Amino acid sequence: MDRFVKNFIGASIVYLFISTIFGILMLYNPELLRLKFVHSHLNMLGWVSMMIYGVGYHILPRFVGRIIKSKVLGEIQFYIANIGLIGMLLFYTLETYNPGNSIYRGLTVASGILEGLSIVIFFYNMIATLYSKEGQ
Repeated sequence: MDRFVKNFIGASIVYLFISTIFGILMLYNPELLRLKFVHSHLNMLGWVSMMIYGVGYHILPRFVGRIIKSKVLGEIQFYIANIGLIGMLLFYTLETYNPGNSIYRGLTVASGILEGLSIVIFFYNMIATLYSKEGQ
């Protein structure tokens, strides 16, 4: 299994753990419910998407008998996806507790754009792999 695949799966499990802690804390302290955006994005972009990326990169090329188009892009995507997610959640939280500070809003949006870029990289890498003319 490629290193970046293991990294995606490992990060996914860590995000599941963190989002579970967030969920429990929100139940305990309703004041923290304003961070439900953080909790839900840790689950969807952290736990679910990272697991899909890892499993997808490992299994889908094998289903069609091809090698991944670009392992380098997979590595790059791993870092962009994680930087984007952590940045988005961090800056969103800072904006939540410091309303009116537009720098946090801008950094949240920039981090979201990074997250979107990581999705485009995955899309390209998978399509280029699954529909290439070459076999292994």
